Amino acid sequence: MNVALSNNKADSVVIKKKKKTFFSEIKQNFYLYLLVFPGVLFFVIFKYLPMVGIIVAFQDFNIMKGLFKSEFVGLKNFEYFFTSKDWLVVTWNTVYLNLLFLFTGLFFSILIALVLSEISSKYFKKVTQSVVILPNFISWTLVSMFVFALLSTDVGFINSVLKTLGIIQEGQEINFYSNPALWTGILVVLKIWKTAGFGSVIYLAAIAGIDQEIYEAAKIDGASRMQCITKITLPQLRTTAVLMTLFGIGNIFDGDLGMIYAIVGDNPNLYETTDVIDTYVFRMLRQMNDFSMTTAIGLYQALVGFVIVYITNYFAKKYDSDSAIF
Repeated sequence: MNVALSNNKADSVVIKKKKKTFFSEIKQNFYLYLLVFPGVLFFVIFKYLPMVGIIVAFQDFNIMKGLFKSEFVGLKNFEYFFTSKDWLVVTWNTVYLNLLFLFTGLFFSILIALVLSEISSKYFKKVTQSVVILPNFISWTLVSMFVFALLSTDVGFINSVLKTLGIIQEGQEINFYSNPALWTGILVVLKIWKTAGFGSVIYLAAIAGIDQEIYEAAKIDGASRMQCITKITLPQLRTTAVLMTLFGIGNIFDGDLGMIYAIVGDNPNLYETTDVIDTYVFRMLRQMNDFSMTTAIGLYQALVGFVIVYITNYFAKKYDSDSAIF
């Protein structure tokens, strides 16, 4: 009887675990945190500390006076940008081009991953994968030289071929560098060519993680290869695709300066469709030496981008909680 009572008392005792402190956690997983430390240090130095410079957006910044002694002007720098006729153009171009880059890149990355996953020859698969990934490692400066060789009015490959075939005559060459309507498509094609192959690596990894027994069971039930792709592979890629889309939307207000400036440069004939926020800021900084206005535009770019990511993540979480970033 006494033994039974003592057992009941023992069962009723709640064992409290000692709460870990920050320093005990560091001590227990010291080497893991040591591995993480260089990455954290990088973000602190190059991402968080520079945020102090945001105050330049509200100043008439003078290099000689420094960051904390320059005159405070409030929202004057923002007013200059938003009252100009350029802000709507560069904002629209940035969002429109990035949306095209995002969804065409998503489509072709998945398509390339599906094609590569269906190749049975290991040797041919490796060679093909290397070929489609290679453009990602070519700089935009080098790409711009290829583009000029293709599109030049006088000596460009495309105009030369058209003249050889008799489609156009001498003096009727297509002047690509003065026709802004053509450049949305040109930039999209170049972006797909350069990045879609590398982007397919993520989807190839996701496909490799799918249980092969599901495919075997589907084949036993008489499913064709196309049915396996549409009913098994694509649904399994949904979470990855939504997550990558969210990451892409996070950069929806970041114009690809390296790409557009290398290919288009300071060509005012093409600003109508190619001038994005980043190229606009870079040009204003070089021409006006106005650090305050360019910082203000950069802050506007960052804040709107953050809001868009937050809203998109909210709806993604409602649709599929596994696809949300936070």
